[in-house]
Amino acid sequence: MNAVLIQTGCAIDFTPIADVAAGDVVVQGELVGVVQRPISAGALGSLAVEGVFEFPKAVGAGSGLIRRSVEISERLANDAWKVIVRYDAPQPYEDTTPQSVFSFDSTGGTQHITQSLQTVAQYGPAASTLLGGAIGYDGENVAGVDITVPVWNWQETHYLTDAQLNTPAYYALTGLVNSDNFGGYQPGEVLFLGASGQKRGENSSSKWEVTFKFAASPNQTNISVGTISGISKNGWEYLWVQYGEDVDNTAKVRIKKPIAVYIEQVYDDAPFSILGI
Repeated sequence: MNAVLIQTGCAIDFTPIADVAAGDVVVQGELVGVVQRPISAGALGSLAVEGVFEFPKAVGAGSGLIRRSVEISERLANDAWKVIVRYDAPQPYEDTTPQSVFSFDSTGGTQHITQSLQTVAQYGPAASTLLGGAIGYDGENVAGVDITVPVWNWQETHYLTDAQLNTPAYYALTGLVNSDNFGGYQPGEVLFLGASGQKRGENSSSKWEVTFKFAASPNQTNISVGTISGISKNGWEYLWVQYGEDVDNTAKVRIKKPIAVYIEQVYDDAPFSILGI
């Protein structure tokens, strides 16, 4: 089978859909050509795909075209060469920002307590029924015990633009409790543990990957300590018990029992809506 010459390789046919001027740069598939003469929309013309051209700086660099190869075709003179530079048209931009990610951990936390929910049994002639749930009373002090308490830890990873990033707020809110409803939790239940972030790339469209860390502890009502009842506390407030000396005349021993309960605020609060997530 004999090959058939369609056209020489220095120029290719081109029919524009809009008017083009001489010198315009046109991308045709994998080729970049230069309009040799003005061509009206719908008219057949040609693009030069070989030759020596002087381009404005914006062509190639900064114009969105991607340089694929540079080839020195031939030497034209002692100080001149024919160079072929091939460019690819960029692919249409697609937003590849990942979805926000949520993870959790319900292993809880440790808290030292001095009061039990109730004393289920006591043994021995000096055992007192009047300690009111005090744990580890040795005749002088109430020692207490460390227990696991419900703490719900979770983190959220969001992808933010430079304009959405608010690092001063992340710093200011770390170690604070929510004063507003946040993420389905009541005021006082969420502690902000801080945020960490990173950014890949230096383009203006590159986004920050920011991970926010939180812990939740439920608000409580109707707490009883010994004979003291009707106690309420927010999740991250601290409850402690004051003990007073007394005598159990039945067991004939000195005891300590709860005489007061205090609720302490140990964290400042602020509206978490400032986080913007």
